Amino acid sequence: MISTNRTKILFFLSLFVFFIIAELFLSNTLVTFMKDGLTFSSPIFKLHYLENTGAAFNIFRDAREVLIIFASSVITLIFVYVYNHLHNLSANALFWIAMLCAGTFGNLHERISIGCVRDFFELTCINFPVFNISDIMINVSVIVLIGMVLFQRSK
Repeated sequence: MISTNRTKILFFLSLFVFFIIAELFLSNTLVTFMKDGLTFSSPIFKLHYLENTGAAFNIFRDAREVLIIFASSVITLIFVYVYNHLHNLSANALFWIAMLCAGTFGNLHERISIGCVRDFFELTCINFPVFNISDIMINVSVIVLIGMVLFQRSK
């Protein structure tokens, strides 16, 4: 049992680190290219660099400290949850939870290191806030985790 839990912890932490490195690399590369003149626009989305001092839909604008405390608390609570429920969590669930934590960490890292979150994807087909890779990771993982919980309950 201990080796199974150790394996799950290593799996979770490895995914968490992998997702963080991938997000940081892709975001930094894309922002660098955009600052060097890269543009893209289509009927569906365009690249639009924006420094966001708030959260989605510009709520909590200029509330950097509140957002840092909130994100740090979320990551801590999720890690505690994973540790306490490791025996019940599947590899699939750990994958999506690691992605959720890494996305949260990506935005947290930018808030701490540069004072804002760098957003760059804008949907042109609908009115929607500009977002980044971390936001995609957070939203996709939350949707999948909710689906997993609902599917499990229906069984």
